[in-house]
This record gives sequence, structure tokens and C-alpha cells, in this order.
Amino acid sequence: MSTYLPYLVSWMQLYGYPVLWLCVFVSAVGLPLPTSLVLLAAGAFASLGDFNIFLLLPVAITASTMGDSLGYWLGRRVGSRLLDWLERRQGFSFISPRAIVRSRAFFNQRGGWAIFLTRFLFSALGGVTNLLAGADLYPYNRFLVSDLIGETLGALIPLGLGYIFGESWEAIGDLLGAFSGLAFALLIVIVLVVYLMKMLRRMKYAPQKAHVQKVKAQEETPLHMEIPKSGISAPLPVPESGI
Repeated sequence: MSTYLPYLVSWMQLYGYPVLWLCVFVSAVGLPLPTSLVLLAAGAFASLGDFNIFLLLPVAITASTMGDSLGYWLGRRVGSRLLDWLERRQGFSFISPRAIVRSRAFFNQRGGWAIFLTRFLFSALGGVTNLLAGADLYPYNRFLVSDLIGETLGALIPLGLGYIFGESWEAIGDLLGAFSGLAFALLIVIVLVVYLMKMLRRMKYAPQKAHVQKVKAQEETPLHMEIPKSGISAPLPVPESGI
């Protein structure tokens, strides 16, 4: 369990929905707060009659989407200008302009899944993903759709589990934490395996590629025929045959 969780749960019990909204909003912007555990506790308190479960869901969704949108626009205002500056700096060795272009193209193709999955499965990466989406100029309407769907699941799952299991929400929180850590470790393994396979493929085809480029270069090289410096001898006269 997180160190801040007892304080957040206590403040939520004292001040109700506004504290829950503020907690979810700040966490969505990027501050590392245990939002899933807070929502789990809120669902458990709703089962005891302290909260209305039908009000908790829109409170959590509006707070998370507004926090995500703020992170997106921060990335778009600041991060995109930084990337544009790095792209113009041809001599900058840390990030090449080609890498920035490829990053934007990759996020434009698969950014929706990254946004969706970081709302509930890899929530620790949610704030970073929001900044990257803004910095890579990902369309906001597509960002908002993926964000709303993901955040709805991200709020519905812990609230529903807390409401169902009630007083056992802390044990469920431990299971969710273990599952989240396992999923994150599995993601890292998948990324490393894919990266290793790409490296091995490049090493395998690198000699063939170099040979093809060498042959192509030889074919494009013009042939220069050398003319001997010695003069050309005149043709021998043909003897006339008598009749």
C-alpha cells in the first residue's frame, strides 16, 4: 500500500466528492498518487452507504479526463516546441531529427492503443503518455476518444470491485497492485524481445545489404576503355593475282 493512501482515504471520508475529484485530477496530470486504490476504497465506502456509487463514476471520469487533457496541452505547447527545436538542431547528438519524425509517425499510427491501455492497465505511464501525445501532435479528438473509453474502464473496475468486496478492499488492492506489476514487467519483456529480434535481423541481413550496395555501385560506375598510345599500323597491301 502507498504511504499517502491513509491520508487520502481519511480526507475523502471527511470532505467527500471534492477531495476525490481533486485527487484523481492531480494524478491524471502526472503526480504519482494511488488513484486506483482511492477509487477502490470509495467503492467500498459506497457499499456501506457513505457515497453514491452512481455519482462516484462521473466524478472520477470527469476528473481524470480533464487532468489528461491538461497534460496533453502542456505537451503540445511546450513539448512540441522542444521537439521542433531539436529537429532543427542538426548537430544535436542525443536525438536526431530522423528519430523525432519516426516517433511522431509511430505515435500517430499506434498512439490510440497506448493512450487506452495506460488509462487502467499501465496507469503509471498515463502522465508521460499524455505529454508524448501532445508533443507528437497527436490529434486531440482521437486522444479524447481513447482517453474517455480507457478512463471509463479505469474508474469502473476499481469502483465496482470495491463495491462488491466491501470491507475486503485492501486485500483486493494488494491483488491489483501485484497484477499491475506483473503486467508492467511483461510489457518490458515484450519490448526487449522485439528490440532484440530487430537487432538480430539487422545483423543477419547487414552483410547481404552491403554486398547489394557494392554491386549496385559497381554497376553505376562508367567503364573507361583505355586506347593504347602506340600508333595503329596501316593495313598490308593485298597482292594482285594475275589472270
